[in-house]
Amino acid sequence: MAFIHIFLLLSATLPNALAFDFHFRFPSIFSKSVVQSHSDPQVPSTTPRIAIVGAGAGGSSAAFWVSKAKDRFGLNVEIDIYERSSYIGGRSTVVYPYNDTSLPEFELGASIFVEANKNLWRASDEFNLTRRDFQDQNYQTGIWDGEQVLVAFSGGWWDTAKLLWRYGFLSPQRTSTVVQNMIKRFLHLYQPDAPKWDNIADLADAFEWTQLINSTTAEFLLSQGVSEKYIHEVVEAATRVNYGQNVDSIHALEGACSMAATGATGIAGGNFQIFEAFVNRSGANVFLDTTVKSITPKNGPSHLWTLKSDRGSVDYQAVVFAAPFHSTGIVVPNTISEQIPPQPYVNLHVTLLSTTSPTANPAYFGLPSDAIVPRMLLTTYQGAREGHSKPEFNSMSYHGEVREGEWAVKIFSDHELSDEWLSDMFLGQVGWVHRKVWNAYPKLPPTTSFPPVKLDKGLYYVNAFEPFISTMETETIAARNAVDLLLNDEFDSSICGRHISPPVEVQSDGSQQPFVAPQPSSSTLEDFVLGWDC
Repeated sequence: MAFIHIFLLLSATLPNALAFDFHFRFPSIFSKSVVQSHSDPQVPSTTPRIAIVGAGAGGSSAAFWVSKAKDRFGLNVEIDIYERSSYIGGRSTVVYPYNDTSLPEFELGASIFVEANKNLWRASDEFNLTRRDFQDQNYQTGIWDGEQVLVAFSGGWWDTAKLLWRYGFLSPQRTSTVVQNMIKRFLHLYQPDAPKWDNIADLADAFEWTQLINSTTAEFLLSQGVSEKYIHEVVEAATRVNYGQNVDSIHALEGACSMAATGATGIAGGNFQIFEAFVNRSGANVFLDTTVKSITPKNGPSHLWTLKSDRGSVDYQAVVFAAPFHSTGIVVPNTISEQIPPQPYVNLHVTLLSTTSPTANPAYFGLPSDAIVPRMLLTTYQGAREGHSKPEFNSMSYHGEVREGEWAVKIFSDHELSDEWLSDMFLGQVGWVHRKVWNAYPKLPPTTSFPPVKLDKGLYYVNAFEPFISTMETETIAARNAVDLLLNDEFDSSICGRHISPPVEVQSDGSQQPFVAPQPSSSTLEDFVLGWDC
């Protein structure tokens, strides 16, 4: 039944499915396989060189994609990765309760991915990483509006009947149709004839997503016949947990992504291991704890870029920005910076804690003292729209045991939660607490204007994709696209061939027409992943 599928999807959305893809500073947490910094970025000047700024999902995968061209076609190029933090993984990192590595680690940033995320899924297979099974954490889910728990659901027939009474059958079904149509289009990005793009608005047009990015989630779903109640409660619960934004502010493409977290998994030991493996297999030189100060054109007949960092200055044939430009503080020519409009980010407070209380305090939620509070609480802003109290948090979820009789809890909020607040919420039974504040993901209002991927000859911007879709997976897709453009422009090569196809189709009469994505069909290559399989 469509309704059951959609609501169980929410129940499985262990925060965060598709978010936390940003470049930030955080204390180093290394695995045994981490690539160590090199002391000197200089190599013989006769070797063409590519610089990658950022070692998160985008930067690490960019290095990996370049290495595919080196392995397949003998491309002679050196890769240097600059990372201002002391670890690889960017927005994916773990912490240990009580700083005790004998206890289970917990994701502080990007927590899960799904099978439709074919690059991350394939990487976990290729790199022999173990995927987690979250089935034992499918706790009862509730939706809180700041004053009352509107619904609580654990999968039984009586719960299903109550939800059907509240939302009906058509709204979940229509929402599911929107999400499935989006996923079908999205999966074409892994096919042999997937487009290459510089202008993201053109990509949206080719995929028939222009209306999705030009409408709020609420506006678009209303146009599809979805009820306001379902949008403002169920769908908003997903956008708030995944992107910290409400359905009347976030564009509909990202709203649909928020509802596409079925079959969630993660990597045992931490998702950052995927990105370390990308770097290890790329053969790149890695410079951790290194701040890039400026990137400027080099004077002379050759079109090179001079990258200045706190290790010195080096010339590069091409540079890949794989971090949000305005967060880096890197000085570039005005002709470059003026192409990248300021991008506001959601200021998110993440609180991780351990507690011996099996549920949150019923009294806080206006429930009897013997009531069992759902272990996953998502929220809606609808009560605040109607003049009532707004929720004090975006989501609150139990994440398994730290040790017997003690559980880990993750809370997202737009402000710091005090020790007193936490003590009241968990009946005075709080042990370890870890807080982190960061610019977690971009604010994603409706738009049809995006930064270009190619900023100049030899200069490419992976994070131009972030205002479109912001996920770990799409960073790897955007990096693949940027690297293909770079290799074609600078080395007459590509990841999967000596050249890449032009961004237009040449007709038999010599005329040119823009690329249009073909309709998905049953003949789609299910197991093919562009870049891996070619």
